[in-house]
Amino acid sequence: MKLQTLTLALITTFSANVLAADVINHKSPYCGCCGDWTTHMEEAGFTVKEELHEDMNPVKEKFGITPQLASCHTAEIEGYVFEGHIPAEDIKAFLDNPPKNAKGLAVPGMPMGSPGMEYGDKKDAYSVYAFNEKGQVFEYRHHEGN
Repeated sequence: MKLQTLTLALITTFSANVLAADVINHKSPYCGCCGDWTTHMEEAGFTVKEELHEDMNPVKEKFGITPQLASCHTAEIEGYVFEGHIPAEDIKAFLDNPPKNAKGLAVPGMPMGSPGMEYGDKKDAYSVYAFNEKGQVFEYRHHEGN
């Protein structure tokens, strides 16, 4: 009985933590890969609301996404900015322990094999970058290709 109570308490705590990480995904209404990334995030336990924009440039400007970091969609989670096809596991790790002064993460471009950009078994190598308000960027994680 104590084990069941403890298990239920842990599940409730974990569920509340995941549900607290609501995502607003800003995307074009015409972009299928952005919708696929939304699905990837939902499958990882996030709650995602999509906001559609005919022109993403004002969104990028609002969140301080520089051209070298830009991708197709921009997401907001817990006050941070997430640009492009970032794996949910990287976002979870970031949210659990954000680097000091980090504003968010970005995967520039649209690398084949990143979440939402799957195409068979083809995977390009790509990096996930952290960035801050001053425009400083550093590699947060790297994903190998095949």
